[in-house]
Amino acid sequence: MNTKNMLEHFAELNDPREDNIRHLLIDIIAIVICASICSAETWEDIEAFAEAKSEWLKRFLALPNGIPSHDTMARVFSILDPTEFNKCFFSWIQAINPQIDQEMISIDGKTLRHSFDTAKGKPSIHMVSAWANKAGLVLGQIKTDEKSNEITAIPDLLEMLEINGCIITIDAMGTQKAIAEKIIDKGGDYVLALKGNQSTLHDDVELYFKETGEADLKKPPFDYYRTMEKDHGRIEKREYFVTDDTGWISSKNEWKGLKSIVMVKSERTTGAKTAGETFFYFTSLRPDAKLIGTAIRSHWGIENSLHWVLDIAFREDDSRKRKDNSAEIFAILRHLTLNLLKHEKTCRRSIAGKRLLAGWDASYLERVLFHT
Repeated sequence: MNTKNMLEHFAELNDPREDNIRHLLIDIIAIVICASICSAETWEDIEAFAEAKSEWLKRFLALPNGIPSHDTMARVFSILDPTEFNKCFFSWIQAINPQIDQEMISIDGKTLRHSFDTAKGKPSIHMVSAWANKAGLVLGQIKTDEKSNEITAIPDLLEMLEINGCIITIDAMGTQKAIAEKIIDKGGDYVLALKGNQSTLHDDVELYFKETGEADLKKPPFDYYRTMEKDHGRIEKREYFVTDDTGWISSKNEWKGLKSIVMVKSERTTGAKTAGETFFYFTSLRPDAKLIGTAIRSHWGIENSLHWVLDIAFREDDSRKRKDNSAEIFAILRHLTLNLLKHEKTCRRSIAGKRLLAGWDASYLERVLFHT
């Protein structure tokens, strides 16, 4: 991939400006992407970055009237159509996605805390994102106005994704019959968390495992897998118990593709203190405890792989971009930037460190932009 190819995916984006157009839309988008890679967060910083790098930018941008002002860039991003911008993102991701066999895709939501606008009665937006764990890519995202609306957003996100042969993990909010059906119909498999929103099924599965003797949980019809992790004086043990003995579930036929139920026992020891939790899931996968355990562990990791990085490296929760469509557009743009940085493998620094290096060294910035 090169920068031109990436920008070609945004070339079809409609320009919402009707008159007094002095700067090309694609130039503005390219400037903001480059500035975002290099840690520029405010519109004033983005303009300052562009002025400092103007000679470098002229190598691949037209810039017929020089560098646009920060006010111009802010206004353009506030009136861009987020749906169209998102489609351009999807087009780009589909072109670079390596399509790894049995990819594990975690779907989860995150609220942009400072995206609210009290004066206009606009609540904080909530982005539901799809993270490909093996590829290390944000595959897509969709906006909701509230966390509770994840139920309606997830099917729309799944419709956009290519999930054939993939394992989809979703927390309890997304444990819905229609969502399970959508995943199976598109050729994927699911691992869905069971909690209070499916209280009857959760309680039945919990009782089933409780009534099974401890020794019996580690032999047929159960498959068993255990992991042990040690880190900074903390020991975490996880045990995964899976069975396809599901004929007793009265609502089984209502959950398309359901094959197995899962219990996860998690135990954490720090010094002299030990605490444990138990979680339950059901899945369309056959009872392979190692595979299912890896998928569940991958979903837990989305906090470190995506949400934590957005908060720490990109300071997403501190962002004050909220005018009109700016918050949603920038949430998508951060995902684009994160994808570019994660797939630059020659530098072993953190994401924050890579962003600083790109700002200091134009040759490294080119490497981030041109490398897949």
